[in-house]
Amino acid sequence: MKLSGSDIIVRTLIEQGTDVVFGYPGGQVINIYDSLYKYRDELKHILTAHEQGASHAADGYARATGKVGVCIATSGPGATNLVTGIATAYIDSVPMVAITGNVPNSTIGTDGFQEIDITGITLPITKHNYFVGSIDRLAPTIREAFRLAKSGRPGPVLVDVPKDVQVAMGDYEPQAPVEADASSAAKDIRIEQAAATINAAKRPFVYFGGGLITSGAQEELLAVAEKIDAPIGCSMMGISGVPTDHPRFLGMQGMHGHYACSMAMHQADCIVALGCRFNDRVTGDRAKFAVGTKIVHIDIDGAELGKTVTLAHGLRGDVKKTLQKLLPLLEQKTHLQWQTTVAHLREEERQGTDSRDGMTPRNVIQILNRYLQENTPVATDVGQHQMWAAQYLNLKKTRRFISSGGLGTMGFGMGAAMGASMGTGERVVLVTGDGSFGMNLNELATAVANQVPLVILLLNNGVLGMVRQWKTLFFDKHYSNTTLDARQTDFVKLAQAFGAQASRALTLEELETALDQAFACDGPYLIDCAIDKDEFVLPMLPPGGSMDDIITRIGD
Repeated sequence: MKLSGSDIIVRTLIEQGTDVVFGYPGGQVINIYDSLYKYRDELKHILTAHEQGASHAADGYARATGKVGVCIATSGPGATNLVTGIATAYIDSVPMVAITGNVPNSTIGTDGFQEIDITGITLPITKHNYFVGSIDRLAPTIREAFRLAKSGRPGPVLVDVPKDVQVAMGDYEPQAPVEADASSAAKDIRIEQAAATINAAKRPFVYFGGGLITSGAQEELLAVAEKIDAPIGCSMMGISGVPTDHPRFLGMQGMHGHYACSMAMHQADCIVALGCRFNDRVTGDRAKFAVGTKIVHIDIDGAELGKTVTLAHGLRGDVKKTLQKLLPLLEQKTHLQWQTTVAHLREEERQGTDSRDGMTPRNVIQILNRYLQENTPVATDVGQHQMWAAQYLNLKKTRRFISSGGLGTMGFGMGAAMGASMGTGERVVLVTGDGSFGMNLNELATAVANQVPLVILLLNNGVLGMVRQWKTLFFDKHYSNTTLDARQTDFVKLAQAFGAQASRALTLEELETALDQAFACDGPYLIDCAIDKDEFVLPMLPPGGSMDDIITRIGD
């Protein structure tokens, strides 16, 4: 059939199973938006307040569902406003397709109004990107973008479409949704060699990241841990990969990880690493990380194997399929002495747990836990509140922790929370701070317009908390530009001005009342929750330090 290029774009998105797109119209995508109007009964469009919010919403949708998220922006500033969201998705391996408009082919290279080389700009932060110069390549390119986005190690793909291609008429024949490229296990000989090393271990530790969630290998992970009698830890991207109350799970490892988890990993003689990156927040001083420890690393991306740490075995392959081949080769083990050591580490952590009364971050998150259902996604922004959420949230189901890991994008949370809600149909909680929330609070307008069931728990300390913590510990309390309370923003009135419901909580009792109201609300509800500006995220690994330098309390 003959369709316009803009109709082909929308029809191809629908054929690929897309049910919602996030975006903002403009001159060079106005034809696409006309097609979105035409097909509005088949494809829902969410108008965000800013293109960055659209990219984060597509990201949050993808993280919560495992499907490809889609966002749309016009040329020039519209396209460049997507860049932070694309980079966020790229570093965290999130499947996304971003569609941008551009000036007509005849104007390319003339610095026309709102012309920008968005494919050149995004080349380092996409799996691939395309400039579609002719209509006959339009549908095949979008299909290829979906295939690439969800194949292997997932990630974002950008498709840039000039205005004249959107207007032109071309042939379109619907096709079935593209499948991700088939994945395979690592080579048998490498699996056998790794099994021998794991079987010889006396202090094994299983460590996983976001790649385990992508692979869907939770059952295999738990089976491996049971068979080799190992504790389990994760990176921040791995949170929700296993239930946080699982008896073998020690929590998040790394700079602000749980003490028992970080120290158990430090003392292990064999680390079985699954779908993770070993970045600087995990290792600290790499010269002192896992000295004498044999690391078995399984990852679908061979570029991660041995990139930052020395491996005993690097197994390139799908985590789930590789573990399925590894499991029969593992011997059933019992490591009583190692389990005793881990129990002592747990007890040390328990003794150091913040047990103060009042509006401490731990108490706030623990009260929030009472309201979370098994399917409730929790999104965060970036900062101290993110780490407190990572440390204290009680999560039962995978893909229920939505947070920017590798890029650490302040302002990520509002868009991501809305995308997660759109994708799952669930009420979503956003844990944020006054610094991060201020980055993209304009998306409250989007949440209100769409009556998104969103509980915003804003931990308000009037400062850039993580920066203040570093300034306190390492910069002689030189609080340069870290204080926000001088702005005197009343977040309750602000939320109400957008049309949301809101209340303030100065005590735990007021917090419970506010949460009762928020979880009964049909649309967005903001809780301005006051915490002290000098609350710290602990434990903390000093920058460039090793596990021997870990700070567990102020004065260490």
